[in-house]
Amino acid sequence: MRRTATVLFLAFVVMAAMATAAFASSVHLKGGARAEPAFTDGGLFLEASGALAGLGNGDVIVNLDATGNATATCTNPGSGVHQPPGQNPAPITVSGAQRIPESELKNGTTPFDVSTTGPETPIPGAPGCPNSNWIEDITDLAFTTATITVEQPPGTVVLTVVCTFDPPTSDGPVPAGTVSCTSS
Repeated sequence: MRRTATVLFLAFVVMAAMATAAFASSVHLKGGARAEPAFTDGGLFLEASGALAGLGNGDVIVNLDATGNATATCTNPGSGVHQPPGQNPAPITVSGAQRIPESELKNGTTPFDVSTTGPETPIPGAPGCPNSNWIEDITDLAFTTATITVEQPPGTVVLTVVCTFDPPTSDGPVPAGTVSCTSS
């Protein structure tokens, strides 16, 4: 009798775990097949917002990684201010995350609003300037791509949304017609 109860209990635990995993495997952006997050270019950071559906139980982490073309100034630290034009560093990737506790999920849905942090500036060693004695300050980022990953539970990726911006973003709300996203 005890062995039968143990087997039944283990079967129940396995089925419950599979049901939770299956439920959480349908995570998607709320709003239908063409749903895309809204983006705002904050100059040195990118913000993404939207809503998630199909979540299971547990905390959620929404990560945002964005790549942008930097505009920078190179300042010669000699006497006076000398900032020659055309000194732009290579593209830069910035990231940020939002943790959403399970208590904020309602019927498997939750809004999200995640922002990246800004890049380190001035850039140590001034790699985009004539030499490392100069001071290189990033003044703006024009974002070209963004990747949103959703984890539930933390450490388990249940949704990846990759977006491209064409043309690259400029400060302010990013027009929906310039954003193209794919989800997996």
